[in-house]
Amino acid sequence: MSVLEIRVEGMGFWAPGWPDWNAARAGLRGEGQADPAVVKPSPTSLAAAERRRAPLPVLLACEIAAQACVASARAADALPSVFVSTHGDLVITDYMCSTLASAPRELSPIRFHNSVHNAPAGYWTIAAHCHAASTSISSWHASFAIALFEAAVQAIADDTPVLLSAYDAESPGPLAEVSPASTLFGVAMVIAPCAGSRPDLRLRLQPSSAGARLSPALPADFQALASTNPMAAQSLPLLAAIAAGAGGVIELAASDQTTLGVELCA
Repeated sequence: MSVLEIRVEGMGFWAPGWPDWNAARAGLRGEGQADPAVVKPSPTSLAAAERRRAPLPVLLACEIAAQACVASARAADALPSVFVSTHGDLVITDYMCSTLASAPRELSPIRFHNSVHNAPAGYWTIAAHCHAASTSISSWHASFAIALFEAAVQAIADDTPVLLSAYDAESPGPLAEVSPASTLFGVAMVIAPCAGSRPDLRLRLQPSSAGARLSPALPADFQALASTNPMAAQSLPLLAAIAAGAGGVIELAASDQTTLGVELCA
């Protein structure tokens, strides 16, 4: 397969204690500390009434998406987007399953409305007044790699920047046994074709090998984050390498037999 060469024009990031990419980049370098006051995303792109009603995955996805757009200096209303979550909003899924099992007539239409996998993308495109195409993806523990590849393909095929928003929230009840997650995490990127300039990343789908050829050590806070959120576990090795400005190749799981090799062009 041909190599996909892309530029990363802007980054967004949110996790408890880490409100944006600048803070997280310093933390990943071992140069910063978590802020205990950062406990919940509050995206200003959503109206106050929407912020009060929206579930946490929506708040998280919109917060990091807005950060990436600002960092890239791209207009949010002009960007096609790819939104990705390992399983979507498992809090609502758990609520719906338990309610349908016990008192189905009491199911909330508002919570049902927010249960669909593309709800965060819908909130975002409405808030951003964006009429560009939006794709919502889920691919178990290969979700981040597949979404990064999808965004890169779209950017190069359509010769346009693309917003990628990747997020996972907490898993309640029995669903935590299927997809363990006990904290919020999200990362976003605006990626673009190189158009003659030097790429930041080169992507190639390839058969699985023995493992990542570059594996940056994570500070303790981020090791803990990776152990408590599936999207963090998938993406943090790459984010740590980007934060360090390192060259080399990170291999991200794209399936049981395939990896996405991401070469950092330092």
